[in-house]
Amino acid sequence: MPPQFHSRYSNTKYPILFEYRNRGQFEFELKFGGDILIFMMHTNIFEFPRDHEVMKTPYVKEDGKRSYCGVIQIFNFLNDSFRYNRVNDLGYMIGRIFINRELHYFIEGKREIGLLYNNFNTSKISKTTIGSIIRSAMLYTINFDLLTPDFNNVKEVTMAEMQDTIDRMIIRTGKRLGYRFQADRANGDIV
Repeated sequence: MPPQFHSRYSNTKYPILFEYRNRGQFEFELKFGGDILIFMMHTNIFEFPRDHEVMKTPYVKEDGKRSYCGVIQIFNFLNDSFRYNRVNDLGYMIGRIFINRELHYFIEGKREIGLLYNNFNTSKISKTTIGSIIRSAMLYTINFDLLTPDFNNVKEVTMAEMQDTIDRMIIRTGKRLGYRFQADRANGDIV
């Protein structure tokens, strides 16, 4: 757990628990508050598309092999989705970390995650930058609001669904992505 989170939240009246769990050779999870972040490394190497901004950098133009990267994806889920085995709940990818053979990295992601770490030419991955990326992902997740599903999407339920436990109902829970969708408006008013 990042030290500033531990010292800030563990000695309060309602402490926030932080847990780390190794999920195998290519995954780990961080559980804090009502959220889980899952960091998952893909087992293949990828190249950026030809029209991607990374491909236009002098760093990659000098040596095309620098555009081949391993990828670590960061997913955000609700802790209760796993606790109650709500298999229909949604999780969201909040970022992807691309790392090349020279340890240069680039992040595509939501808000501050994608904005802070996007200089592939000069950014090199290290323990310090990994800690910073994890902290940014946690801060983004803390500010990512839980929304109720649109009424029209959940107003009907079958008898079979109702007989199954409430934890396994096909009523999805998920968090807002930070964008306003058509379903977010009712009669022209923002809900």
